[in-house]
Amino acid sequence: MVDLHHKFEEEKRKLNELGQKSLERGIPLFQNEAVQAQSRKVDDLINRLHQKKGERKRQSP
Repeated sequence: MVDLHHKFEEEKRKLNELGQKSLERGIPLFQNEAVQAQSRKVDDLINRLHQKKGERKRQSP
């Protein structure tokens, strides 16, 4: 889970950088495919983290 959390933090950092560069260039975030693709990666990692958290709760006595 630690590795997954670390990957999430790294991908979130990349998303923030892409978003900032996009805004600096005057490109709306929703029109920037690189930002959208990175956002989907982050969303996937969030879902995976929530699933892992749910699995741990179900396994706890």
